[in-house]
Amino acid sequence: MKIRPLNDRVLVVRIEEKEKTSGGIIIPDTAKEKPQEGKVVAVGPGKWDENGKRIPLDVKKDDRVLFGKYSGNEITTEGVEHLIMREDDILGIMGK
Repeated sequence: MKIRPLNDRVLVVRIEEKEKTSGGIIIPDTAKEKPQEGKVVAVGPGKWDENGKRIPLDVKKDDRVLFGKYSGNEITTEGVEHLIMREDDILGIMGK
């Protein structure tokens, strides 16, 4: 199933954290927090301004982004968990 976000919404898949620390300690699943970093899978066309013009989004497909801990709505499609959120919920784009 293909999902196309509407307006200023963005579809993000979380990027999982490493299971080991740099010191070699293995972190169990129960102690892990949900990652606040993800990869943009799809973006909507943008929101409308007061004059009826479309404002394009700053994020694009394949960007690595940071978002708030409780941002977006979780959905599962084809066994993969995604977040769908507004562009305003994204805190920043990570550079390479």
